[in-house]
Amino acid sequence: MTDETTVPRVGPLPKTTAETPRLPIALTRVVWLLWAVSLVLAGARLSSDQSWSLFGLFSVDGLTVVMWVVATFFSGIVHSYSRRYMAGDSALNRFFGNVFAFTLVVMALVAADSLVVFAALWLAMGLVMANLIGHVDSWRHAHSAASHARRSFAGGSVLLAISFATLWWETGATTISGVATAEVTTSGTVLFAVAALLLAAMIQSALLPFHTWLLSSMTAPTPASALMHAGFVNAGGILLLRFAPVVTVDGVFMLAIVLVGATSALLGKLLKTVQTDVKSQLGCSTIGQMGFMFMQAGLGFFGAAITHLVLHGFYKAYQFLSSGSNVEQKAPGEKSDVAPSMGVSGVAVTALTALAGGVLFALVTGKGLAFDTGLLLAGLVVLTTMHAARETIRHTALPRALRYGGVPLVFLPAIAVYASVYNLIEHALVGVPLVTVPAELTPVHLAVAAAFVLAYITIESGVYRRSTRLYVTLANATRPTSGTIVTNREEYNEH
Repeated sequence: MTDETTVPRVGPLPKTTAETPRLPIALTRVVWLLWAVSLVLAGARLSSDQSWSLFGLFSVDGLTVVMWVVATFFSGIVHSYSRRYMAGDSALNRFFGNVFAFTLVVMALVAADSLVVFAALWLAMGLVMANLIGHVDSWRHAHSAASHARRSFAGGSVLLAISFATLWWETGATTISGVATAEVTTSGTVLFAVAALLLAAMIQSALLPFHTWLLSSMTAPTPASALMHAGFVNAGGILLLRFAPVVTVDGVFMLAIVLVGATSALLGKLLKTVQTDVKSQLGCSTIGQMGFMFMQAGLGFFGAAITHLVLHGFYKAYQFLSSGSNVEQKAPGEKSDVAPSMGVSGVAVTALTALAGGVLFALVTGKGLAFDTGLLLAGLVVLTTMHAARETIRHTALPRALRYGGVPLVFLPAIAVYASVYNLIEHALVGVPLVTVPAELTPVHLAVAAAFVLAYITIESGVYRRSTRLYVTLANATRPTSGTIVTNREEYNEH
């Protein structure tokens, strides 16, 4: 039985006679060394737009070094965090071995130029992540979650292999760089290949309707979840950028990517509202954020998609590793500490700050100054700033004057930093084909913009809460696979 009178304490690890495993310490040091080497290579790469080739199988370009720096940094944080979080685990060495193997696979994947090597690494990355999801051997729910994830990743790998085989048949190229430089025209064969490519990316990034593997993966140890949400799901955006010369061959297909991304971005926010636990809320947030990443790629701003996945990775890694401190303890019926309605002044401050943020983003990046899809990109910045500013005003326990006055002082510099990071990453991606390919605005783009405005008004006003049917629909849409649902709290605590 659980001892309800025991008071949990947090302090130094107890001293035991058993020797601390050396593998976690060694792998942590190696990962941080890889991060330092990646920084040096990134600095060298910024001074040149030439790619470094290795045996015709790998090619180190701007995207490679950017992702090496990001992946090794996240992995170093997870390794360091896990040394305490996973202390005492009976399979500690296996956990660290899988995390380190995942890091190496990701580093090799972003450098792979051979289609065969890329596809093999894509499959290996999924299998290693499935092992991390099912890390707890004695927990049947973890086994179910790992099996479900493994099937999803295998399906994505099959789709990727079909896409690559079709592109090889069409172009005769066996490398990504060869496909990028081949003369590709709109045809049924090419569209079939890019459709399979898009589906593989959607599965990897847990976009609707392929999101159940992500929401079923909550059995994974928290550090593994951080690595998953900060790195693994981002591979979909990397795949789209690597094959941008093929993906952008048809304007209608780019619109399809926008619609796919917009659907997950909008519904991800709604799905989050019906979640009752922290990790599931973060999971739905990831679904929405990956939707934004796909939207940016579909608009032709692949550099913005890479910037988004980098910044989202930092944010989501922090959110997962600090999720234990976000558990709220309150009595049933007790209301949250939320400020009253903002009133006309609050709405005006929020709207003006958001509009100023969109203009600032356009001026710093140069995106949104012409009548093209850049306007929609800047519009997303406006809506995101408006939502974040409103939440800050409503949940900050400060006098009204300080809350309203502080919003522009906080958000406008933050947008300037975001725009500067965007410019820096775009500069680092020089030499990568088609980083920025804006398109003319179409009625579909305008419809997507209208849908975002309508969704913002609906969510912010709380109208959706009045529909019981909508609540049930959303709850069913976020239901994990049956074998992964934990109904017994004692069983959860045991593992």
